[in-house]
Amino acid sequence: MTANGDVVNKIGSYMLSLAAYANHVPVYPVFPLTTYDATTASGADVEIEERPAQELTAIQFEGEAVYPKGAKVRNPAFDVTPAELISAWVTDQGVVYPPFAQNMAQSIYNIKSSR
Repeated sequence: MTANGDVVNKIGSYMLSLAAYANHVPVYPVFPLTTYDATTASGADVEIEERPAQELTAIQFEGEAVYPKGAKVRNPAFDVTPAELISAWVTDQGVVYPPFAQNMAQSIYNIKSSR
């Protein structure tokens, strides 16, 4: 999770969040507070791991490759869901609502001051 509320998660999370948003279904990522990174401004600042293209190009059905010959293949391990698609974060320390940067800072302050 980034400072602005973007969520970096396994590939497909963004697509599911878009479908949920289009159908007025709230999206609540659940994660431990330790995965929040206040030093990363947004998902655009995250380097996404690229998995080997062979993980996809080697797939066959009845002995034939299932991808179009000559197609360029990308195989990112993660994608970025923009904060605008997120209803709230659910952390092991409580629920954080938008605006994420401001409210997460307050949540962290509250946690530290209660110790």
